[in-house]
Amino acid sequence: MPYLFTSESVSEGHPDKVADQISDAILDEYLRQDPTAKVACETLVTTDFALVAGEIKSTAHVDAEPIIRETIRRIGYNKPEYLFNADTCEVMNRLHEQSPDINQGVVRQAPEEQGAGDQGMMFGYATSETDNYMPLALDLSHSLLQELATIRKVGQEMTYLRPDAKSQVTIRYSDDHHPEAIETIVISTQHDEFDASEEVMLARIKEDIVNILIPRVKAKLSPEIQALFTDNITHHINPTGKFVIGGPHGDSGLTGRKIIVDTYGGKGAHGGGAFSGKDSSKVDRSAAYATRHIAKNLVAAGVADQVLVQVAYAIGVAKPVGLYVTTYGTTKALAANGQPLTDGEIATKVNELFDLRPYAIVERLGLRNPIFGQTAAYGHMGRQPGTVTVKMKDGEEKTFETFTWEKLDYVDKIKATFGL
Repeated sequence: MPYLFTSESVSEGHPDKVADQISDAILDEYLRQDPTAKVACETLVTTDFALVAGEIKSTAHVDAEPIIRETIRRIGYNKPEYLFNADTCEVMNRLHEQSPDINQGVVRQAPEEQGAGDQGMMFGYATSETDNYMPLALDLSHSLLQELATIRKVGQEMTYLRPDAKSQVTIRYSDDHHPEAIETIVISTQHDEFDASEEVMLARIKEDIVNILIPRVKAKLSPEIQALFTDNITHHINPTGKFVIGGPHGDSGLTGRKIIVDTYGGKGAHGGGAFSGKDSSKVDRSAAYATRHIAKNLVAAGVADQVLVQVAYAIGVAKPVGLYVTTYGTTKALAANGQPLTDGEIATKVNELFDLRPYAIVERLGLRNPIFGQTAAYGHMGRQPGTVTVKMKDGEEKTFETFTWEKLDYVDKIKATFGL
């Protein structure tokens, strides 16, 4: 019997995402000055107020306030009526030095023996149902809000838009787990005051979402995904009604409170650790990227249609305490006897292909570089690898790869190892 699955996303103007973006902007500034910086930066935002706190070990000297204000301004909170304004909000900095007790567990005389910055388990997931190997419901939820932000910033249509927004997409799947149709789209967007009545205002917003936003998103998708947009979709647009008060004034925001939006929208699994504001010695972040990299390359190589990879660490220990792989029964790779490889056999081969010690992950994915600001809204996974050019502390401009964990650079090695 067909079943439904739902995922949500939030915009860059959502208060929790404002906090994430501030934390990652501060992280990037430390890494710009000191690639070996150890950073754990948390942010709280509320009505005309932003607080950063956390632990730092670095030779860099970072003035957090201008970074915070520029991040808020870039997101779009630049008007007094928002009651959270880049130019006038109060800023408080409570960053302090990292505990030596933590640092001694991470730093080693031999760099390759660097210990994990924390205990815990991290998961990576990939599926063949989209071109970027992401779950479809989450991918569409992100796309809707990215396009809504573009419309807002261009400012030629839907000129009433404000930065805060949420989306949600429900997909109907067949018994064999293939998407059949989009069942429901939910979008709540913050907006300016309207001169018209609330009924007229809501009708206008819904008309614009259905006739402007959704067609733009649909046009960028593959024909197979476009076919899922039928005339039977249920649209819930600003279902609570008026949404003028939003952003950090409408609801306080905290770093690390959107971990499911940041990853797979509820598909696969999550170890519980957040990403933003953490340097790559924290395996919450770096190992989550590494397992996504593994899962995506396994699916792209044809090992299976779905893959979930778990890795686990003890704090201060370099070698993982465990590696787990499941393919949900979708394995295509065969053993010598012609039978599908077991998940345990796949995990053994993955262990041979990928060094999952923290130092090796950081080196493989280039995670000492100031590349994290782009990750802090619209998901850390499923993004297009690219580059960013940064002026370093010495004035030299350097170009760094971004979203390196999304590269399909191990497909050939995996095919050779698995005989595909």
